[in-house]
Amino acid sequence: MKIRLFTQNDREAVKSLWQRCDLTKPWNDPDKDISRKLAYQPDLFFVGEDTESGEVIASAMAGYDGHRGSVFYLAISPDHQGKGYGKDVMQHIETVLTGLGCPKLNIVVRSSNAQVLAFYDKQGYTPDSVTSIGKRLIPDV
Repeated sequence: MKIRLFTQNDREAVKSLWQRCDLTKPWNDPDKDISRKLAYQPDLFFVGEDTESGEVIASAMAGYDGHRGSVFYLAISPDHQGKGYGKDVMQHIETVLTGLGCPKLNIVVRSSNAQVLAFYDKQGYTPDSVTSIGKRLIPDV
């Protein structure tokens, strides 16, 4: 797998990947989320491309606000899970964010998503003693 920056040509493949990975939710419009990312820190929107087929098999949106880093929409095609590609994408993001001076990476995972929590545990991430709260400012639907 080759990790590279997202391009507009990847839009439909990424949306399909997110659907196959059950990352899309009714309250998040994937087209709007992609457009928002491209408007802000597009250099932190990555895809993983199968080196043989050219197919987009991974994605991740990273962010850095000068204080903490974040990762959203980490997705590995179900056909390619268990091959270490998620670890590769996370290592790439950690390297890029460290290069920007990012001291800590925070990741939000739904507490019911045991498979993803187990993945991050294997990558050395541990639960922080915090409560994530949110407020929708711009409705997508």
